Amino acid sequence: MRDFHKPGRSTAYADQGMCATSHPLAAQTAIALLQAGGNAVDAAIGAAILLGLCEPQSTGIGGDMFALVAQPDGKIIGLNASGRAPAGIDADAIRANHSDIPLYDVAAVTVPGAVDGFCRLHSDHGQLSLDRVLAPSIHYAEAGIPVAPRVAFDYEQSGSVLSGHARSIFLHNDAPLPVGARFTAPGQAEILRRVAAQGRAGFYEGEVAEDMVASLRALGGSHTLDDFAATECNYVEPLRSSYRDAELLELPPNGQGATAMLILNMIETMDPQTDPFGTMRAHLEAEATKLGYDARDRFIADMDHVTRLDHMLSKTTAKNLAGLIDPNAAMPDARAASDNVHKDTVYITVVDKDRRAVSLIYSIFHSFGSGFASDKFGVLFQNRGGGFTLEAGHPNEVGPGKRPMHTIIPGMLKLGDGSLMPFGVMGGAYQSTGHARFVSNVVDYGLDPQAAIDAPRSFAEAGHIKVERGYAQDVNDGLAAKGHDVQIPATAVGGAQAIRIRPDGVLEGGSDPRKDGIALGY
Repeated sequence: MRDFHKPGRSTAYADQGMCATSHPLAAQTAIALLQAGGNAVDAAIGAAILLGLCEPQSTGIGGDMFALVAQPDGKIIGLNASGRAPAGIDADAIRANHSDIPLYDVAAVTVPGAVDGFCRLHSDHGQLSLDRVLAPSIHYAEAGIPVAPRVAFDYEQSGSVLSGHARSIFLHNDAPLPVGARFTAPGQAEILRRVAAQGRAGFYEGEVAEDMVASLRALGGSHTLDDFAATECNYVEPLRSSYRDAELLELPPNGQGATAMLILNMIETMDPQTDPFGTMRAHLEAEATKLGYDARDRFIADMDHVTRLDHMLSKTTAKNLAGLIDPNAAMPDARAASDNVHKDTVYITVVDKDRRAVSLIYSIFHSFGSGFASDKFGVLFQNRGGGFTLEAGHPNEVGPGKRPMHTIIPGMLKLGDGSLMPFGVMGGAYQSTGHARFVSNVVDYGLDPQAAIDAPRSFAEAGHIKVERGYAQDVNDGLAAKGHDVQIPATAVGGAQAIRIRPDGVLEGGSDPRKDGIALGY
């Protein structure tokens, strides 16, 4: 139990339904959809699309989405709704001028996959009509939403990447929106009306698609109407890996969920530390992260091009890698500093009265994505193509119709006591380490969802270890003594939400104080 003398928040408890996400308005919308007779799929879709208006820097209909859905009968399905590179993309032409995919260039804009995924999930598993599910987002796109504190912070940090028409849509008087300023997006309201009436065709065909293609081609893109019309999500079989007496479920590549499993498999070879927030745990996690992410950067790609997934998920591989970790000294980090594995995301989890559970993550990659918006309707394009490499022959080399390596990953955890916990961690590249840390917080240290989320974080990246201020100074000193280059990051590391479905049916929810959101139940 938390110390009530200190600032913090309690785990939320409910027994009918619950939502945990990064903005209160989205959580309230999800609960309203549940109370109106919708199920967790309806509520997750309605609230997720609304998050693109609550947090326009983090996500939107120009991005991608992944989901895990646990059905009341216990079956868990996965959906990959990530878009692909246009058929006309040319790796050699990009290589002639760049060593990496330029993030704020049309070459980084992959076709948005999220809307197709939302429509597919709704048609296959939703309960309310699509117009009812989208009604809150349509309303708020026109009426506006006051900017929350974390959103305003991100605006101040990243608003400068916006260019052209996007500046008139997402800025006020060419300046970032401050706390309390009202963000409106009437063009998106019109798109959502068309999607409500026509389904995916309202986005991927006709006037909306023509606007997106014309805007991208004017920037020098090779995107065509055929690229948009051909966009199609697909159901995938979740990966499963044991961790002590629990089981972790992740989606297969092109997401980095296998990296979380590899890190946990390494940690599983070690005894839990006496101090969960001490130097040794942070050190061992950092070393496992370096090894796990090195494997990720070698192997993770579009699933049609992955060849070493079994090797990456092998407990033997993890044991051998863990043997390289020195408990007293930091190893060099093979990963160079790169912005191409980053950044902003929203995550939402919803559980309904029938105990259907949705774990859904939705992103435009970097804050404000590519910085480009379509000319007529104002669709902000993701720059997810920055997840490709230009290394010739690499499984993740950019190519026509390929999906890039993705950082965003929804998770589900089956605990030894029979609980099921949909969860997710935001924060770009951090997410695999974040999944591993969250799972270990719950399994190894018995933390409830809110405490597991609140706990301090660190992240080894590009030769440094970013350490949140939640750690004691002696932890920083101890890490430095082991050879780590300790840095205090400008902002907190990531964000997270989770809902635990206990065997007795009670729901326990947590939402990250590093964001603006809440866990809300009824």
